[in-house]
Amino acid sequence: MPHLPPARLVDSALESPHATATRFVLRGDEWLIPDFDSAEQFVGRLVREGVVVRDPLVDEVVAGGLPDVGTRSVQRRVAAATGLTQGGIRQIERARQAAILLGEGLAPLDVVDRLGYYDQPHLARSLQRFIGRTATELRRPEQAGQPLSLLYKIEDLPRS
Repeated sequence: MPHLPPARLVDSALESPHATATRFVLRGDEWLIPDFDSAEQFVGRLVREGVVVRDPLVDEVVAGGLPDVGTRSVQRRVAAATGLTQGGIRQIERARQAAILLGEGLAPLDVVDRLGYYDQPHLARSLQRFIGRTATELRRPEQAGQPLSLLYKIEDLPRS
């Protein structure tokens, strides 16, 4: 969202003076607040209308590529585009992979070993921070109560 600098949004919030319980204003347009079932359509509209854009260099770096610019330039572009460091992005992806493996029935200690966590408490902190669920909740999704989607990968999202 080039019109909203990530530094002002990460770990903070911006007030929308025109927000209601079901709508908000973004770039002068009124938008419905999406729910779990309409989130994909919402993101698609954001991309189509140019509210959300992608930086090809960031895509390349996140996918593991080596761009033709300096390390500091990469760090700045990733932070500007995402509000996150490359290490933060890797931590989120590792937690996502852990959640998928736990959902498939893998034991937490096996997930620790497979994904390179230091120990089980390290896995637990990571899951709670990035996924918002415990290993037990991920292994028994019917008890967690709310749906959880871990299917998104950047290659699945539309390009702008």
